[in-house]
Amino acid sequence: MRIIFVCHGNICRSPMAEFIFKDLLSSAGSTSDFIISSAGVSSEESGNDIYPPAKRILKSMGIPFTSHRAHRITDSEFAESDLVIALDSSNFRNLVRRFGNNAKIRMLLDRDVEDPWYTDDFEKAFDDIYLGCKNLLSGLNSSRLLY
Repeated sequence: MRIIFVCHGNICRSPMAEFIFKDLLSSAGSTSDFIISSAGVSSEESGNDIYPPAKRILKSMGIPFTSHRAHRITDSEFAESDLVIALDSSNFRNLVRRFGNNAKIRMLLDRDVEDPWYTDDFEKAFDDIYLGCKNLLSGLNSSRLLY
């Protein structure tokens, strides 16, 4: 199963979600069942690594991560993904506007994960993303998408 997490610039929330979800999968012993990635709806941060405060919160919470290059979601990434997970309603609308009203586009939570680039609250973003990723994994397990 291919899952891509999408935020605005792909330097804070979506890479945090990517690495949090990978860590949850690793703990569940399900890494071989998934391909997890992240992207943005914008290309303004293309080529940039994870924003340093996002790296710091991942590190402080014990979530392993690797180097990252921000990019805008491509047509092929969208086509090859089973789930495209938006981190806020603006990202969701941008995805629908670009790719159509597709059932594989979903929100991570039933509300926005506020952008810590603007709020400077990386702990709250982490907590929200962690909750959303745990719920996503639980939902995938209960819907028998994991074999």
